[in-house]
Amino acid sequence: MPAKEIIHDEAAQQALLHGIDTVANAVKLTLGPKGRNVVLEKKWGAPVITNDGVTITKEIDLPESFENMGAQLMKEAAAKTNEVAGDGTTTATILAQVIVQEGIKNVVAGADPMAIKRGIDKSVAAVVAELNKNSNTITGRNQMAQVASVSANNKEIGDMLADVLDKVGSQGVVTVEESKGVESETEFVEGMNFDRGYISPYFVTNPERMDAVIESPYILITDKKISAAQELVPLLEQVLQVTKNLVIIAEDIDSEALAVLVVNRLRGTLNCLALKAPGFGDRRKAMLEDIAVLTGGQVISEETGRRLDQTTVNDLGQARRVESTKDRTTIVDGNGTSDDIRGRTEQIKVQIEETTSEYDKEKLQERLAKLSGGVAVVKVGAPTEPELKERKARVEDALSATRAAIEEGIVPGGGVAYIRAMPVLDSLTLPDNEAVGKTILKKALEAPIRIIADNSGNEAGVVLDEVRGNSDTNFGFDASSNEYGDLIARGIIDPTKVSRAALENSASVASMILTSQALISEEHHEEEDDGHGHHH
Repeated sequence: MPAKEIIHDEAAQQALLHGIDTVANAVKLTLGPKGRNVVLEKKWGAPVITNDGVTITKEIDLPESFENMGAQLMKEAAAKTNEVAGDGTTTATILAQVIVQEGIKNVVAGADPMAIKRGIDKSVAAVVAELNKNSNTITGRNQMAQVASVSANNKEIGDMLADVLDKVGSQGVVTVEESKGVESETEFVEGMNFDRGYISPYFVTNPERMDAVIESPYILITDKKISAAQELVPLLEQVLQVTKNLVIIAEDIDSEALAVLVVNRLRGTLNCLALKAPGFGDRRKAMLEDIAVLTGGQVISEETGRRLDQTTVNDLGQARRVESTKDRTTIVDGNGTSDDIRGRTEQIKVQIEETTSEYDKEKLQERLAKLSGGVAVVKVGAPTEPELKERKARVEDALSATRAAIEEGIVPGGGVAYIRAMPVLDSLTLPDNEAVGKTILKKALEAPIRIIADNSGNEAGVVLDEVRGNSDTNFGFDASSNEYGDLIARGIIDPTKVSRAALENSASVASMILTSQALISEEHHEEEDDGHGHHH
């Protein structure tokens, strides 16, 4: 085992801090409407130009292992926020940076890190409660468009997403794909989604988003557990004569059969994706039937006398695209005829009328919505490849942000929501050694508005005083026009969920860092040169 190198206390925290600053200072530049872009070099293909926090943090790795730990912990704060709310990564990074910087100053001066952490945790809880209290319910398409525009930093994208969500509803299925042309457009197609994802991460096609996408696949639908690879082989041989793309939806797939699929996928002979069937018991059978109707396939079930090893390509469904994450799958534009789909939805409606159980009714309505709701496809277009990647990432962020806004409401943007929640800390009484945590958090909560002001070339202190001095909750600084005013009326709004997740995750990562007193890493020895140009 290689020797470990260990550093303690102040040295440890300074190294972490250096890593954190490296990440945060790069991400910081992108905050606000006047935020800058950052260019990322890619090992192959054109460099990517972006102002999305998570995309930037993912790219940073530092050569010095202790500093790199700091950088990696920062990624954690950004990625967690992204996972929960789909946006707010830059804010999370900035908050974490200030909490760690201020915290380390206090720890070096002799404060107790555990007490600081308790103080921070209690203060965060108070601020989050206040954010929720100040949150406004989102009203109408217009505010949806504003949330999306702020998130994407682009009004066109905002309008487009608002139209889409208006049509399919906030719970509706929206998928984002790259358009062949320069223009972005939306279309509505038959489709559905269900809450089961890929069986194994080996099926992932896009490691950055951890999702698996298969274009124009054939779809095998069965209520059986596939245990022996042998059962699949005759079908696979047939499928391969027509296409490489196959999606399998089954009750479960045992390791032997799964291994055959994974190996073929890694070799590139078969582009496949295996999913567990949604639902349980009778409802699972019904949902598989729904999927079969939607994709124009048959459910292979021994109850109806259809055996796997006798299945032919004609029994399989088809779709334009299937995409899965670890816990969700969307089928876009299935091959089923609209008459069949209509017939099926009518059938479900009759069952809804007839059932007496509230639970069954709810589940049937869920199925009806899934089957008849359809899927909105947003096709993102751009003149060049780097721009396309960047725009697609922004559309995905804006979509998550808008959904979050519908879910938990909105607060004024521009860093103002944190300023308005700060007074609650004045009435929070903490023991002396924990009060430091409260002071640190206050400083952190001011950071976003300060940086937005800095990035737009304004004096941060002046902006902060101006906003504080006005008692109107929604009053703030609009950096895009360099004016003060009612931010909600001006459409500068953040989803409450995003502001909350950014604060919770940054504080949790930062207080972990503050309470780390030792860092351990693999020791690296410089290689010696023996004078003949050989290394030992």
